[in-house]
Amino acid sequence: MKEPHSFSRVAQPIRNFAQRFAYVGLVVAAFALMMLAKVDTILVERARTHMTDAVAPILDVLSRPLDTVNQGIAEVQAMRNLYEDNAQLREERTRLLHWKAVAEKLEAENRVLKEQLNVIPEREASFVTARVIADTGGAFSQSVIVNAGARDGVRKGQAAVTADGLVGRVIDVGSRSARVLLLTDINAKIPVLIDPTRTRAIMAGTNQARPRLSWLPPGAVVAVGDSIVTSGHAGVFPPGLRVGQVSAVGEGGLIVQPYVDLSRLEYVRILNFGMSGILQLPQRAAGNSDAKTRKARGGRP
Repeated sequence: MKEPHSFSRVAQPIRNFAQRFAYVGLVVAAFALMMLAKVDTILVERARTHMTDAVAPILDVLSRPLDTVNQGIAEVQAMRNLYEDNAQLREERTRLLHWKAVAEKLEAENRVLKEQLNVIPEREASFVTARVIADTGGAFSQSVIVNAGARDGVRKGQAAVTADGLVGRVIDVGSRSARVLLLTDINAKIPVLIDPTRTRAIMAGTNQARPRLSWLPPGAVVAVGDSIVTSGHAGVFPPGLRVGQVSAVGEGGLIVQPYVDLSRLEYVRILNFGMSGILQLPQRAAGNSDAKTRKARGGRP
């Protein structure tokens, strides 16, 4: 019965000594490891590598459940997003079906009205897609050169467009290339309509990024955000081509922001509506002019 009591009396001082100097021992051990790392870095790196190799399988086993949990959370979030996207697509589908029905009804009514009015149908345009191979724009000219010409069906006066809207018109045609005058060029004058009032105007280039509107009728009301489309007058462009939006109304005039970023042109479509470009004077007028000239010369040719 006395042996356990005597053992506890011997172990108690040892336990007290260990508790008292444990913190000091850890500090000394850490300091020794730091000094060892400074003295022999190769040895420390080798020990660290072996320790990492030994612990890596354990970390791999411990990390798999965490990866599984993270993957499960990601899948739940994806399912939630998928459900929300599905609901949104259903709403859009319902709305599109409604507008499809309205469009079909309006198309049928339009067809009947055209038949009653005996309207001549408009020609469908053919087109050639060409790549912009040179930009000759400068302070006094705004034009580009494309790699399509007369052999491809390109003709002078045809409209050049992109998916965003009007770019300009063809002014020179070679066998393998053509020059397109941009709508921002100072020589570009385009008959347009201002939606929604359907007001007629002339859009004139300024050799800057944004052309201006001029020759509006008195009392015309134009607001920022109004759409600009070609009117089709004078045979320059077919009607209805998207041009741009009114971006400013003030003392500086009516400024138009084109839909097309003309500084980043890569491909354009050359449209062929069967139009001759700018309308020429009637032949009869030319004949009368020649007659007047001969009369002024006393009948001499």
